[in-house]
Amino acid sequence: MSLTRRRTLMLLAAPLTLRAADNANTPTTPKKDTAGDRSLTVDGKLPNVLILGDSISIGYTRAVRKALAGKANVFRPMNAKGTAPENCGDSVMGVAGIAKWLGDRKWSVIHFNWGLWDLTYRDPAKPKSGNRDKVNGKLSVTLEDYAANIEKLVTAMEKTGAKLIWASTTLVPEGESGRKVGDDLKYNAAAAAVMSRHKIPTDDLHALTVQFAGKHFTGAGNVHFTDEGSVLLGAQVAEHIRKALP
Repeated sequence: MSLTRRRTLMLLAAPLTLRAADNANTPTTPKKDTAGDRSLTVDGKLPNVLILGDSISIGYTRAVRKALAGKANVFRPMNAKGTAPENCGDSVMGVAGIAKWLGDRKWSVIHFNWGLWDLTYRDPAKPKSGNRDKVNGKLSVTLEDYAANIEKLVTAMEKTGAKLIWASTTLVPEGESGRKVGDDLKYNAAAAAVMSRHKIPTDDLHALTVQFAGKHFTGAGNVHFTDEGSVLLGAQVAEHIRKALP
């Protein structure tokens, strides 16, 4: 069999979990979460921490940096110019980008989440609001593929030797146009099974946001948080990371 033929068969046999989701969009992030100075002064004497996740994690990254000032260098993926934070999207995008995000830096702690983008229903015919449509849209990443992708991501991150912390996916509120209430619990349960097998602790951000009870969300049916909400999330994230630091 020719090399070209073998490569073709390998591509055809590649699992769905490694392909881009059919309806995946370029991740979007609220402007308020990307605004302002995102520069980081690295202290070579401090341990390095990596935060991976979607716009929710972008929202709390600066609060984590402030809380851990003098204790750790807190990184997160940035765009090619290094001028704005990169949204890690769904778990399919995570599998595609994890090697780049891990790079060759020595990580002491990695705090990570994927979920909100995975459980989103999208309809390409609805260009507004990121194609979100839980009535006529297609699920971005199935629960089964999500679990398989999280397994791949955990396996890749474990190779760094860093201490890993899983952040449970935050609350899907009533009225969200592209996400179904309760799917956050299902996807968190699937991730929890992976974490249990790998003995990875959980930072339960879902439980925290349930306590918000309508407060600290940027609007009705919106999964994003106000500055105050992001500070509260960042405080909990920082505390979990602090306990894991060498």
